[in-house]
Amino acid sequence: MTFRSGRHFLQIPGPTNIPDRVLRAIARPIIDHRGPEFVALTENLLKGMKAILKTSGPVLVFPASGSGGWEAALVNTLSPGDHVLMFDQGFFANGWKSVAERHDLQVDVIPHDWRCAVDANQLAEKLAADKEHIYRAVLIVHNETSTGVASNIASVREAMNHAGHPALLMVDTVSSLASMNYCHDAWGVDVAVGGSQKGLMLPPGLGFNAVSEKALEANETAKLPRSYWDWQLMLEANEVGFFPYTPATNLIYGLRESLDMLAEEGFDNVFARHARLGEATRRAVTAWGLEIYPVEPEAASNSVTTVLVPEGCDSDALRSVILDRFDMSLGTGLGKLKGKVFRIGHLGDFNELMLAGTLCGVEMGLAAAGVPFQAGGVQAAMESLGS
Repeated sequence: MTFRSGRHFLQIPGPTNIPDRVLRAIARPIIDHRGPEFVALTENLLKGMKAILKTSGPVLVFPASGSGGWEAALVNTLSPGDHVLMFDQGFFANGWKSVAERHDLQVDVIPHDWRCAVDANQLAEKLAADKEHIYRAVLIVHNETSTGVASNIASVREAMNHAGHPALLMVDTVSSLASMNYCHDAWGVDVAVGGSQKGLMLPPGLGFNAVSEKALEANETAKLPRSYWDWQLMLEANEVGFFPYTPATNLIYGLRESLDMLAEEGFDNVFARHARLGEATRRAVTAWGLEIYPVEPEAASNSVTTVLVPEGCDSDALRSVILDRFDMSLGTGLGKLKGKVFRIGHLGDFNELMLAGTLCGVEMGLAAAGVPFQAGGVQAAMESLGS
């Protein structure tokens, strides 16, 4: 392998770059996870997670990825044969669908354009027609990482309320958590799913559920088998500052440090920073004469920008050139978008100069790969950031 000087640019939409403070926290010597020091750590950690999720209810932390959070949300609230409703939002929404189907749940998928946010009116019509209330849950991805499309969760809850439907609202926040504003209680979400490896600036390995009172009530009658993911075991152990099995102690150190960093910056400032960097990225793409995948400006994600390459070009070939020539990793197209798009991650521990370097690498890569484009994207981004 050829030696490369300097630091690799990891600009995929997760896992993201890990700050030095978090790396140092993770490297601390391990402590007794059943001792008094760990009790204080757990209490502090769960308080911080409630703050970033904007909830007064329980937040459960599992040694898992976001996919584990998907499964925990389903098995703790539903029973075999239950019907759930969701949109065909993208690759990760389809992944959640697959988990549901493997647990003998009946999944009704509303056909949907991947380039658009979910249509709350369409959801309201579907739920209003469900007179017998067969749907036990509605599953929505807040920020679909594969497409760079963000959906309005408040409007989803409003549609459900308008239809008078009692279904649980479950939301995947994996690539929006700690990058984009998420209001669990105010938006009436029953179960949120999150992961550690994106906006929280950690390695993969922690999965989260934030749960409402309604979700806890559903848990009492849910009959899907569960053991490792059992909320009640977790809640009982958390009550006294512990976990029902060996926790990912060093990742918990890192999460505590990450939450401290986010609080120091201020949550509103964190979200504003991501919005500013997202807008600059989109201006660069437009200046290049390329097409941003989301067709609704208000639905464009502030944590990842998905970019269509011109007809006849292979986005993976472009990514390969950029990696080989400039030592930068960009996100690949997933599912039906394979070879058609590349994804620029701009979330987590990320600032203006890091974005300028990222966009410079993309612009040089477009030229090196022979992709038709117009120069000037980096300049457009700099003007946006400097205004």
